Amino acid sequence: MRKIKRRFVLVFALGALAPQVTDISAAWGQAPTAAGYVEPLDAGTLKQIRELYRKLIEAENRHDLSEVRTMVWNSPSALFVAKTATPAEGNWAGFLGTDVVVEHLDDLYKAGPFTVDPDYDKEKVAGLSHDVAETYAPVKITVAYAGQTPVPKPFPMIVDWVRTPKGWRMATDIALPIPPAPPT
Repeated sequence: MRKIKRRFVLVFALGALAPQVTDISAAWGQAPTAAGYVEPLDAGTLKQIRELYRKLIEAENRHDLSEVRTMVWNSPSALFVAKTATPAEGNWAGFLGTDVVVEHLDDLYKAGPFTVDPDYDKEKVAGLSHDVAETYAPVKITVAYAGQTPVPKPFPMIVDWVRTPKGWRMATDIALPIPPAPPT
């Protein structure tokens, strides 16, 4: 009786997995980049993410806070990594939550010049899953916030996107300052 039960479970499990195995092998035939790898997002979705990134940058450069807010993930986990108002606050920090992210962007805009200039020729978009994508671009950011001299400075910018019922939204925005090269 035990052997019959085990065989039944095995046959049932194989039967349940058959459609997924068929789908995986069909997907592998589409465009594998490495053995067994299946790109989670199609070319149209990756193009949509590129367009959203441009739209986000344009809205930030216009200081259009209401437009930027529509692109930020409505979540307490939305994250913006940026300069703090004072070194005592850590100099750089993660600002969490939609309202906090938007408020910090507003502070940046009110402080004076603030622009982001991406090198779109070097922009990369990666599908991490069917519901998560990541944009990377080298940028130059000009900002006067917290006493900074508003001159363009280089940063790698990483933006993570999540698919929501209302479309793709920015979940994280991380721009890391590149320190000056040491003297030679």
